[in-house]
Amino acid sequence: MIHMIEKIQAYLKDEQIDCAFLTSTENVTYTTGFRSDPHERWLAVYIPADGDAILICPGMEVEDARGAGWEGSIIGYSDTESPLELLKAGVSGFKRVAIEKNHLTVERLELFHQVFGECQVHAAEHMMNDMRVIKSDEEVTLLKKAAELADFAIETACSELEEGRTELEVLAKVEYELKKKGITEMSFSTMVLTGENASSPHGTPGDTRIKKGDLVLFDLGVVYKGYCSDITRTVAFGEISDQQQEIYKTVLKAEMTALEMVKPGVKSSDLDLAARKVIEDAGYGDYFPHRLGHGLGLNVHEYPSITSESDIVLKKGMTFTIEPGIYLPGVAGVRIEDDVLVTENGYETLTKFPKTLQTY
Repeated sequence: MIHMIEKIQAYLKDEQIDCAFLTSTENVTYTTGFRSDPHERWLAVYIPADGDAILICPGMEVEDARGAGWEGSIIGYSDTESPLELLKAGVSGFKRVAIEKNHLTVERLELFHQVFGECQVHAAEHMMNDMRVIKSDEEVTLLKKAAELADFAIETACSELEEGRTELEVLAKVEYELKKKGITEMSFSTMVLTGENASSPHGTPGDTRIKKGDLVLFDLGVVYKGYCSDITRTVAFGEISDQQQEIYKTVLKAEMTALEMVKPGVKSSDLDLAARKVIEDAGYGDYFPHRLGHGLGLNVHEYPSITSESDIVLKKGMTFTIEPGIYLPGVAGVRIEDDVLVTENGYETLTKFPKTLQTY
């Protein structure tokens, strides 16, 4: 991870910023290799423009950090110590600091100023987004494995479909089978939504029972060695109506239209606009209420956002989702989502589960 630290230091020097203080689990992982959920405790990495970076973590996790490969300095603190005071004792003063404005709370920023004095605060997000948006070969390998496990989860979910079985029963079986494969964390709360429930884009699984004529929507992802996957498939349970089939075909056409445009040099907004046009031309434009996709990596939702107004130009090594949907209350909820890697001349879908309408 030394080269990540050096890239940050080069940025800090260019911008005349004295240091960076990164606090999100994902950016600490990216820069140090150590991944931890500190709960209410501090986890951070201090990176001066010149000098050695310092990892800050609970004292009980110091050995875990060493085991993860971090060879630099560590401040391990007890529950009765202030990690900021310990850091202050070991570093020189600074006037300009880059922090994650979307992560560090106001309370903690105020405490930071109390310890270090007033200083100019700059956003670290642009710096970290630019670094993380292009995935290394090692990262792509981990993302592919996460996607492979997501495919397995969808396959498991489909095999569990039975009339009268509840959404939560199917969900429980999926996560149980993943745990048997060593997966301890999902990218987000798994969704299994049947019938009218699927017409809510972010519905909550419950005790609704699967019945013939339902469309069943699965949206899930796993975390594999810190990297996330995110897949959505919608399948038919028994014979579905002509309108439900039409909606499914429209969503699939929208997704394939956007996918086939993916290559370096294309504006991300063009993907959203192209998929949205397919859905609008079919008469369902009012029922596609969200962006086309989002970046994917250490976070399940990260930079860039694939929207109709995004000016991001695709580059080789970017990874993101493409996930158009139509949600027509009382009729159908359909979303099809894949994890996509931009290659030298086009794209690769990392998620492979079939997208032609599957009937069970």
